[in-house]
Amino acid sequence: MDATSKPTCHIVRPSHAYDGKQGLSYFEGIAAETVGAKGICMHLMTIPPGVRAKAHLHEAHETAIYMLSGEAHTWYGDELEHHVVVHAGELFYIPAGVPHLPANLSGTPCTAIIARTDPNEQESVVLLPELDRLVQE
Repeated sequence: MDATSKPTCHIVRPSHAYDGKQGLSYFEGIAAETVGAKGICMHLMTIPPGVRAKAHLHEAHETAIYMLSGEAHTWYGDELEHHVVVHAGELFYIPAGVPHLPANLSGTPCTAIIARTDPNEQESVVLLPELDRLVQE
């Protein structure tokens, strides 16, 4: 989107997927790159059965997740010492700067809508490889 053009409304059909730094695939959604968003991004993500992300955090950006189907386990905290299971129909909030690692331990895909206060989808992702070994499913 041209930075000098007047903002307008957009419909985005999530048909193109891309691989995120976290090790998961996302469907293109609302972001600075797609619609010129200034303060938010929102996309659709499906985690296949048995797949987990890399431990990471989003430096200065909050994340809100709505689980559409299935369930995802998430370990979070400085040493990934906390664990929750997010089920279909539930919302999950991750504050800025909190390390986390989501995984789908089930035999079916899980799909969620993810919104973040970073309009540039992958810009604030910080990988934390030293934490990956802390989660043994």
